[in-house]
Amino acid sequence: MPTFVALLNWTDQGVRSYKDTPQRAEAFAAAAQKLGVKVLNLFWTVGPYDIVAVVEAPDDETATAVLLQVGALGNVRSTTLRAFGREEMDRIIAKATG
Repeated sequence: MPTFVALLNWTDQGVRSYKDTPQRAEAFAAAAQKLGVKVLNLFWTVGPYDIVAVVEAPDDETATAVLLQVGALGNVRSTTLRAFGREEMDRIIAKATG
């Protein structure tokens, strides 16, 4: 399954209720699972992003749907990156080099 890295920042609403972030993370994982998305890791970070989520989704559309759901709650805004594992990168290089 494709892997995605979501870089999340708390909104004003999200940071005001920072004490609820562990419960919100659990709710995110449960909502993601309902759509067939697996949360591989979730990290709270210091720096330009507040949270980093690593997820596997069946496709781009499903990953986007999960992030739209969590964004609609108003606690975070996301920037999402499609990540490629070693085997995927080997196939990409093989295609690029003919």
